[in-house]
Amino acid sequence: MFFSFLGCIVLSLFSSGQAMAQGNLLITPRRVVFEGNKRMQELNLANTGKDTATYNISFKEIRMTEGGGFEEITQPDPGQNFASDNLRFFPRRVTLAPNEAQLVKMQLSKTNQLVTGEFRSHIYFRAVPQKKALGEKEDSHVATGLSVSLKPVFGITIPVIIRRGESTAQVSLSNLELVRDEDQTFKLKLKFDRTGNMSVYGDIRVDYISPEGKLIQVGLVKGLAVYSPTASRTFSMKLDNQAGIDYTKGKLHLVYSRQKADKGAMLCEAELNLH
Repeated sequence: MFFSFLGCIVLSLFSSGQAMAQGNLLITPRRVVFEGNKRMQELNLANTGKDTATYNISFKEIRMTEGGGFEEITQPDPGQNFASDNLRFFPRRVTLAPNEAQLVKMQLSKTNQLVTGEFRSHIYFRAVPQKKALGEKEDSHVATGLSVSLKPVFGITIPVIIRRGESTAQVSLSNLELVRDEDQTFKLKLKFDRTGNMSVYGDIRVDYISPEGKLIQVGLVKGLAVYSPTASRTFSMKLDNQAGIDYTKGKLHLVYSRQKADKGAMLCEAELNLH
């Protein structure tokens, strides 16, 4: 008896940089936003590997959990709107030779159906498993007559957002807590609290301020989102433990701000007194 299992890795983009890579697929940009008069957007795909690769392209609908994780859904949660019904993209399948690049074009459609608010779906690039060459054996593990072949399938999801009207989104930081792990590294735990009709997205910076007023940057995470309709998101980040920093006194100053490409405006700030 022979069973073949496909392991699917789905990633959404909350890492630093303007591009996202998984496996040998590099995608730029790492998120797409339609707002104002924008009706067409492009994604650049590049194969950074040594083998030809094929990817199927489709949409996935995703819920963000309070812990920052993702769950695939088929129906929107209360207050959530999918964007996929108002988007077209082409091609739907790409094959890239090593070091080859190709554009995927996305177009807004049926705009008369859009109401004020935010619409979100995730475009999904799924690697098509390569077929074994003629005569090449499958890697398998045989036990008591059972053969199992494991074939990992890699995928990347990119958030695609449509915004209509004015945003009423607001965000604040709460539940700040500094903890020390067993390996003596320091982590800052916090919670994002979001309200309003749209998601928030930006970078969070943490500065240590000594009792004498000296400021040292000890943490920076880029591309953090709280997607609508999720009201809160917990998060933890590692802090630098460099010379001149004493986490038993002074304070931490946190700033959550839009990215430079989005005018870099501050979204919120908070402080944690250390003792």
